[in-house]
Order: sequence, then structure tokens, then C-alpha cells
Amino acid sequence: MSKAKERLIVALDLPSKNDVVRVCEAVGENAVFYKVGLQLFLAEGQAIVHYLKSRGSKVFLDLKLHDIPHQVAGACREIVRMGVDMTTIHTMGGVEMMQTAVKAIKESAQEFGVKPPILLGVTVLTSLNQSQAGEIGITAGISGHVVRLATLAKESGLDGVVASPLESGGIRGAVRDDFVIVTPGIRSSADAVGDQKRVLSAADAIAAGSTYLVIGRPIVKSTDPAQAAALITSEIERALTAAI
Repeated sequence: MSKAKERLIVALDLPSKNDVVRVCEAVGENAVFYKVGLQLFLAEGQAIVHYLKSRGSKVFLDLKLHDIPHQVAGACREIVRMGVDMTTIHTMGGVEMMQTAVKAIKESAQEFGVKPPILLGVTVLTSLNQSQAGEIGITAGISGHVVRLATLAKESGLDGVVASPLESGGIRGAVRDDFVIVTPGIRSSADAVGDQKRVLSAADAIAAGSTYLVIGRPIVKSTDPAQAAALITSEIERALTAAI
């Protein structure tokens, strides 16, 4: 399997399992990693995770946990039990919450005899621009705020963060190469931006330091999802080759 294909995460921001089956069958062998978010998980529950794992796919369960440490620890334990490959908490839940989540992930993985999922901290949602960030008290520049949260996440023991591709370079410079950076908000010049505000192309995101790219609508809404996924993978491959 190519390293480029492993870097693509197809976002299944869809309402039902029937839609998921349709997209997965259409994409075929052009993707191996899929994201399950709040809407789909609330609609289908753990069954959708089991379906994706049964077909040999990797699963990014993106629930963005943000609660008191005890609640987050309990939720992390159940997430590990499901056997997912990647999951998220909010960095703005604080150091204690992040450290508690890390501990719960490691201990639960050992208890259940499974590989611990990659634990990511969500920094600033890519749907927010600078003006909107200011409305919730982020008065400094978003880029600097994101780098600070990413550094705090690494110090707390997390495996990586979710951040806009526009912040990937700054994060990579602060945390170096052993830290995972997952970036949504990936679009080509031909794609509609939608509700994402801080976006970049797949090649530029990889060049900036992103590890994984989360791409939804440009693939799942395409008339040819297989071709759309393959084109993204090709773009990632070119960026990886150029970096050697």
C-alpha cells in the first residue's frame, strides 16, 4: 500500500449507513482510512465503526471530547474498546483533561489487548476565521494560539493535533517530526470551500508538514468518488516525492 494512500482520510459526514456503504463501495481501493463524526455516530452508533473495520478500513472516530477529566477518561475507555485507529479530544479542555485521556487510552489498550488509537487534540476549528475566534475570546492571532495549544498537547502526552493546514508549518516547527498533524479544510482550486474558512490544497498541506489530510465533500459529493480520491492521492504522492 502506498504511503500517499495511507495519508488520506475520507470524511464520512453522512446521515446513514446506507450512504456510507454507497460511498465506500464507490471509492473502492482508492482509500483505506475513513472518518466517522458526530452526526453519523449518533445515527448509527458503534455499528458503523464495526462495519468499516469489517471491510478492512481504518477508522478515525472524531467525537471531539470536551468534558471533566473523569467523563473523558470513561469515554476514551469505550472508544478504545471499539478498536478505532484515531480519535479526538479538545485541547481547550486543559492539561489535566488531556493527561487523563492519555492515561485512559494507554491503560484501556493494555486491558483490551489492542493497539491504542492515535489521540489527537483539536486546536481551533477550521470553520472559524479570526473575527469569529475573537468572539469567543481568542484575541491573539489564530496561528499563534494554535501553535501554543499544539505545544501544550505534546507536553500533555497526546500523539498529535487537528489543525488548519495554514497552521501546519508553525506547528511542525514547534513540535518537530514525531508529532501527528491532521488537517481538515483541504480543497483544490475547483472545489467549493463550504463552511471551512482556513483551507489549503492537498500538496501545499503536505509540504507544510501535515501528516494526514481529512477530505470529505470533494470526494463523497463527487460524481466519481474513486477518481476524486485517486487524484488527491496522486497530489499527496507528488508532494511527498518533492520533499525527498
